[in-house]
Amino acid sequence: MQDKIKLVLAGLLVASGVAGFYFVPETQGLLRALVFIVGLALAAGVVWVSTPGKEFVAYAHDSVAEAKKVVWPTRKESTQMTGMVFVFVLVLALFMWLVDSSLTWFFYDIILKRG
Repeated sequence: MQDKIKLVLAGLLVASGVAGFYFVPETQGLLRALVFIVGLALAAGVVWVSTPGKEFVAYAHDSVAEAKKVVWPTRKESTQMTGMVFVFVLVLALFMWLVDSSLTWFFYDIILKRG
């Protein structure tokens, strides 16, 4: 129940930051932005101390740890794979052009005799 109250409080803080942004006159641009940022910061602080906030922080920490375990390809491997993709796209484009030209020739010249 406490976590729900904290999340509702965080939502109210965000809403108060937005409302404060619109209540401050447009001539006070820096103050408007500051009111909004303070509302968001307070809401983030409230969420941080809630159970879902702590779980999110743990999840983010685990995600960073998993990302560090990734074995990235070398520059040579990346260049080779990119070259293979370009060659495949070129071959596929030539194949599609050949099929299209053949079907056009077959239907328009042979069957319909329009060529």
